[in-house]
Amino acid sequence: MPFTEKTLRAEIAGGEDSTRQFKADIRNAESLASEMAAFANSEGGTLYIGVADDGSTPGISGAEVRRVNQLVSAASSQLVRSPLTVHTENVVLSNGNVVIVLTVPKGMDKPYFDKNGVIWLKTGSDKRRVNSKEELRRLFQISNQFHADELSTRAGIDKLDALRFRDFLREHYTHAYPDSPEKMLRLLQNLNLATDRGMLNLAGVLMFAEYPELIAPQFVVKAIRYPGNKIHGTDYLDTEDFAGPLRKIFDDSHAFIMRNLHKVQTGRGVNAPGTPEIPPLVFEELLVNALIHRDYLVSASIRIFIYDNRVEIISPGHLTNNLTVAKIREGISNIRNPILASYAAKGLLPYHGLGSGINRALEHWPHIDFIDDHDGCLFKAIVHRKTPAGHNAALDAPESAAGSPESSPKTLPGSPKSSPETLPGSPENSSNTEDNAILGFILTNARMTTEDMGRALGISKRAVLKRIDNLKKQGRLRRVGPSKGGSWEIVDEEAIRS
Repeated sequence: MPFTEKTLRAEIAGGEDSTRQFKADIRNAESLASEMAAFANSEGGTLYIGVADDGSTPGISGAEVRRVNQLVSAASSQLVRSPLTVHTENVVLSNGNVVIVLTVPKGMDKPYFDKNGVIWLKTGSDKRRVNSKEELRRLFQISNQFHADELSTRAGIDKLDALRFRDFLREHYTHAYPDSPEKMLRLLQNLNLATDRGMLNLAGVLMFAEYPELIAPQFVVKAIRYPGNKIHGTDYLDTEDFAGPLRKIFDDSHAFIMRNLHKVQTGRGVNAPGTPEIPPLVFEELLVNALIHRDYLVSASIRIFIYDNRVEIISPGHLTNNLTVAKIREGISNIRNPILASYAAKGLLPYHGLGSGINRALEHWPHIDFIDDHDGCLFKAIVHRKTPAGHNAALDAPESAAGSPESSPKTLPGSPKSSPETLPGSPENSSNTEDNAILGFILTNARMTTEDMGRALGISKRAVLKRIDNLKKQGRLRRVGPSKGGSWEIVDEEAIRS
């Protein structure tokens, strides 16, 4: 629908953000090109030329419109690589001047460079340079020019688990195990498990290395069973870290979840083993999805948090490209790690086809929420636990809880003892539970770094800083001393301990 002055003013009333920027005038084509590249490398956006930073609309004169349009044409076609196709619309104001609405679409050929070879990304209403290899890789990954599971590692083919790989070759290819290192390397390269330089790629390490955790220690699964319904900085009922090849990680993680679920015996004898409160297939699908489709460019672990009322499986990396939660519920999917997905489809994991896993989980247990957190760079599946009507609660306690030492909370190593409700109550969402966990860490170690907090929580340093800023704004936390050498101080420590 074409803009009118009224709809234009309504649009700019919200101010500048990551998809909307104001420019009173444009006179530098190179500067304009960098703004266009930033929009194209992000989610696209709109430049309002003739709108001041404060949202007022002086516009530009009719005589200047042609000059600005020429700058737009030159910048988009000659000063951005690859060239961009943009759209402009002139909106006539009541004062006779014009606002040019310049729309830059989300780029299909990322990354886009300016004249000087700089890659720009939007950060809020501003832009910044891409200056890390991880960010650059992610841009290439989005444009399907690069995939994380193709990354070369420092592991040679001697790190291969010979027995595991021999069994795989025999079962899936009826292929004899190579009798020389040269033949082995050639076979691994043909199977997309090794690079041209003779090193195992990340997919090869994750699936077939003897000790993947020694080569890529960040790609493990960390699982905790908490008492109650929120994260505790100190107490847990059960915890374990899972390492090894992907199949072993999957089996161990699935077993951890199932041993911490209730067993329902409604309509069955007292001595019957009972049925898990949630079908095991639900967690099969969600764990496979987490292991195969997580972002391996994010150096963080998959986390499993089990509470009284829910199970959370948290994967590093938000949904790729234009995927949304609504789309994945419809069975739409993109392959982030094609090598891993192809080997899972060969039977390495219980993988039933692209896009079908989420639907299959929902068919067996519809009480699942999905959260695509772009700020925290994570994807979360929340499986709600629902007590079936009419069952005997005394008969369905988790295996680790019924009459065993595991039924009482343990204290995390290096943490002060506390009751299950160590941290103050708050709305049960991921942000507040992370706030509470951060306070628990600081209570234990006031000099704990944001990097260490991020590793403990499995989130990025940026996400930790965001939560700390929120705690400071709430008056719950303050910094004592300089950024380097200072320490954190909880404003009401007694409330935390109570």
